Amino acid sequence: MHDFSITQDQSTDILYGDLISAARALTDGEPDAIANMANISALIWQYIPDLNWAGFYRVMEDELVLGPFQGKSACIRIAMGKGVCGAAASTNVVQRVADVHAFPGHIACDADSRSELVVPVCKDGKVIAVLDLDSPLPDRFSAADETGMTKLIATIANSLG
Repeated sequence: MHDFSITQDQSTDILYGDLISAARALTDGEPDAIANMANISALIWQYIPDLNWAGFYRVMEDELVLGPFQGKSACIRIAMGKGVCGAAASTNVVQRVADVHAFPGHIACDADSRSELVVPVCKDGKVIAVLDLDSPLPDRFSAADETGMTKLIATIANSLG
């Protein structure tokens, strides 16, 4: 069992530095991508405030399929290019959405979600999954959150697929 000393009451840079160190510790030497996704989802859920969903969708052929997550039940399959997750997966571009209801084609798996951050997970130059974070707060995710989560995923991407 891992016990991390990550405090939410610190600067965003320190918080994400600590999260990245914890993510490395959790995934180091573990070859099972699903187990690693499960632990990373739990880590993020535990230490990032104001989330109502944190997890992964895996690229399976031409669609995204629900992977390990924390939060309410979710959509199981998402077509590539559809919704915020599908847009991130098909373009390999982080999607930071302040108001999901204003996003064209938004898929409302949870009506309580108001903002979303989706980070593509790439391995060998190919998108293999996306990390999806939802919040019930509008405009919850900052540029610092986007940078921090992007660095976290880049650091452990090889352990996720």
